[in-house]
Amino acid sequence: MREPLFRGSATALITPMRDGKVDVAALNRLVYMQIAGGTSALVSCGTTGEPSTLSAEERELVVRETVAAARGQIPVICGTGSNNTQAVIENEKRFRDLGCAAQLVVTPYYNKTTQEGLYAHFMHIAENTELPIIVYNVPGRTNLDIAPETLSRLCESGRFVALKESSYDLPRVMEKMNAVEGKMDVYCGNDDMVYPMMALGAQGVISVASNVAPMLMSDMTESWLRGDHDRARKLQLEVLPLVCALFNEVSPIPCKFAMALMGLCEEDMRLPLIPAGEKTREMMRTALKDLQLIQD
Repeated sequence: MREPLFRGSATALITPMRDGKVDVAALNRLVYMQIAGGTSALVSCGTTGEPSTLSAEERELVVRETVAAARGQIPVICGTGSNNTQAVIENEKRFRDLGCAAQLVVTPYYNKTTQEGLYAHFMHIAENTELPIIVYNVPGRTNLDIAPETLSRLCESGRFVALKESSYDLPRVMEKMNAVEGKMDVYCGNDDMVYPMMALGAQGVISVASNVAPMLMSDMTESWLRGDHDRARKLQLEVLPLVCALFNEVSPIPCKFAMALMGLCEEDMRLPLIPAGEKTREMMRTALKDLQLIQD
């Protein structure tokens, strides 16, 4: 029986910046913090890592440094996704020898396609890359949803190991789970849906909140996996104010503010992203204090 790539909480890692450049020293510290906090895997240059504002050389730097800092203790998944199919292939070629366990490929955005186009997009990637593929479905950002039937067709190739599902339509999610059962693992992509998604059979979460609270997210998923469902439910409810603050504005704007408050990195990011507004800052300060992640 095929083993999941990971079980538990994986962090969709931010890309720390300082004075407009990738802050490698801060990146190393963040990786060490994640491992110490019980994180099961890292996603480097996923959408939370701002890859659309990084050059190809910077993306390679971030992935390479993340893998080096992880030192083989947990798997690193590289984000190769783009709305340009050939760009995905070129990204994977840059990353494939850096030591990544898999690649995360988001459905195309802006120049949306049909379900047949999605199948052609993913199959062309599968036929021209080597790293195992995690399909990333995030309709809230792409306004495009991959259908259960398309996922079922993709499974036939054996190149797709998992689905990161960031949807709130649970009946639709269950259809997808039925379509990929035994062929692709499913990971929750929403920090406020971890408990219900794991109850339906997800192996864990690829999380933004674990940038800020890795121990809490790890504890939640591990509690579920060991059968302590009451504790997992309690932690899901406990983390909700933090999740609301993290997504009050476009991610990773609030996340970077939170991590700056915690002294983990600068709040720097690149346009078109700008610093968090005052309402988000108030929400975040309250959430972090309630979780005892910062002091009064």
